[in-house]
Amino acid sequence: MTIGVLVMAHGTPGTPEEIEAFYTRIRRGRPPTPELLDELTGRYEAIGGTSPLTARTRSQVDGLAAALEAAAPGRFVVRLGTKYVEPTIEQAVTDLSAEGVDRIVAVVLTPHQSTMGSGEYFARAEAAAAATVPPLGMTVVPSWHRAEGFADLLATRTRAALDGFDPAARTRTAVFFTAHSLPLRVVAMGDTYPEQVAESGADIAARLDLGTEPTVTWGTAWQSAGRTADPWIGPDLLVEMDRVAAEGATAVVVCPVGFVSDHLEVLYDLDIEAQHRADSLGIAFARTTSLNDDPTFLALLADVVRDAAGADADRPAGRP
Repeated sequence: MTIGVLVMAHGTPGTPEEIEAFYTRIRRGRPPTPELLDELTGRYEAIGGTSPLTARTRSQVDGLAAALEAAAPGRFVVRLGTKYVEPTIEQAVTDLSAEGVDRIVAVVLTPHQSTMGSGEYFARAEAAAAATVPPLGMTVVPSWHRAEGFADLLATRTRAALDGFDPAARTRTAVFFTAHSLPLRVVAMGDTYPEQVAESGADIAARLDLGTEPTVTWGTAWQSAGRTADPWIGPDLLVEMDRVAAEGATAVVVCPVGFVSDHLEVLYDLDIEAQHRADSLGIAFARTTSLNDDPTFLALLADVVRDAAGADADRPAGRP
């Protein structure tokens, strides 16, 4: 049995000229106003014109494929499908069908489950798999934020960020574990996303014994809320930075637990926007390094896929 692995990701415009069409797709077909388009274009310009997300994602997919091949030679076929650019989720499912896979394991490159995030990816993937001839069965990985080793990886990065401060700058440090905010209506629908993000923060804090350090506080905050009239999940990171600075914090560390690679929400929202807020408040600022294509991370993700595949994951290729 050959198992297809559908790795799904957000996607990003490849050139500045593609930003408007990309933004329109994100807004579910509603073109952005000139002001909104200018704002987003300016953010991309501030990080070099385009996001490195495409290259980072492809490196992650290649690394995951290599880790799976090392663990179970010939067993897995891995393809990338993105939500907003090509190759699309549907194209990736079609490719896996053409490869002759027997079934698919689907995973999203975000640790936490949400109806507006991973839920939409899986709905598209399942519809595409059902439309293949013959229809392909699919096993989804709803979330993997508590996969073995994940919190340890981020704890190591958080400790490195804390230790990177000059001792004089970290007399009172606030640590925030952040993820992309979503409209509050997802909470009203019973979405477990906020709870899962909070679990990630608590898992990392426990590994670092942050609750026992008298000069360190920690909590969950939210970033990158959309420009809509809807209320979004809070508290907002920048507002929290204002609060802790007013309470005497001298340094802030951000661990963006909801993101697994460098992209706009990290390189602009944190490295530029949050850094600027820290500078204006007169406090030190650091964020954890992104996982990107860290082999340890991709080996961890390979284990997640193999667990989802079950006994078929380790059966020699070519045997039923």
